[in-house]
Amino acid sequence: MLTGVILIKSKPLNKSALVGCTFIILAIFILSALIYHDTIIINPTTIPIKSGPGINYSSVNMKQKKRVFIIGERRNWYRIRLSDHQSAWVPSWLIHSKRPLNNQNHLAGAIIAIDPGHGGSDSGAEYKDDSDKSKYMEKTYTLKIAQSLAHQLESSGAQVVMTRSTDKDVGLKERVRIAENDHVDCFVSLHLNSSPTQNEGSGITTYYYHRGPSKQLAKKVSHQFKNFPISNRGVEFGDFLVIRDTKLPSILCETGYVNTSKDFKLIRQSSFQKKAAHAIAKGINLYLANQ
Repeated sequence: MLTGVILIKSKPLNKSALVGCTFIILAIFILSALIYHDTIIINPTTIPIKSGPGINYSSVNMKQKKRVFIIGERRNWYRIRLSDHQSAWVPSWLIHSKRPLNNQNHLAGAIIAIDPGHGGSDSGAEYKDDSDKSKYMEKTYTLKIAQSLAHQLESSGAQVVMTRSTDKDVGLKERVRIAENDHVDCFVSLHLNSSPTQNEGSGITTYYYHRGPSKQLAKKVSHQFKNFPISNRGVEFGDFLVIRDTKLPSILCETGYVNTSKDFKLIRQSSFQKKAAHAIAKGINLYLANQ
C-alpha cells in the first residue's frame, strides 16, 4: 500500500544556464541553416538530370530522391554534387516541380525564346488601312498567340524567354540579343501576313533562314498545321533579320493573313490562338526529340 508521496522540487535555472541553453539552441539553428543553405532535394522522376547545363547533354542516371549540394550555376542550370567523384546538372526552375517526367515530353529543361512581332508604335500589318484601333493590328494577335504558347511550353517544363510581354517597342537586333544572351535552345518569331490587296492571300507559312537545325525546326512546326481551318502554305526560306542574325535554331511563323476576312475572323478567336500555339509547341517538342 502506498502510504506517502515523495515530492521532488526542481531548482529553477539561473541566468547563466538560461543564456547557455539559448546559445546552444541558436548554434544548432545556425549550423542547420548553413548545412542546408546550398543544398536541394532532387527527385529524378520530376526533373531531368544531365551531364552538362542543357537538354542536349546526356542524361545522368539517378534512382531515388537525394539531398545534394549546389556547387555551381550556369545558364539557369544548377551544378550538383552527386558523390565525391560525380557531379551533374539540373534546370533550376524545375527544382520544386511535382509533374512526373514523360518520355514523350522533350520540353522539360528546354529554354525557348518567343518573339511576338511588332509592338508599341509598330502596329505591323492591319486588317484595315490606317486603322487606329489595336483590335485590327498584327501586334495585338502576335502577343496573344505568344502568351498562349508561353503557357503551354511552361506547363511542359520549359523556361520561356519573351522578347516582349507587353505592347512596347523592341528593336529587331535587341530581340536577337535577348535570345542569345539567355542561351536558348530555339527561337520562334510570331507574325501575321498581309497581301497587297485585301482578301487576296490566305494560309500559314513557316520560314527559316539557316539550313540544318533551323530548317528541321521549321519542318517539324509546319507539319503540325496540316489540319487547320486555313491552308498550310508549308516551309519557305525567309530573309528576316531576327532569324538571319541568330546563331541558334530559329524560325518565323506567319499564322494567317491579317487583311483577309476569312483568316482574320479566325485569328481573333482565342480558340484559334490556342490551337496555333499548341501546333508550334508540339513541333518544337518533336524537333527537340531528335537533338
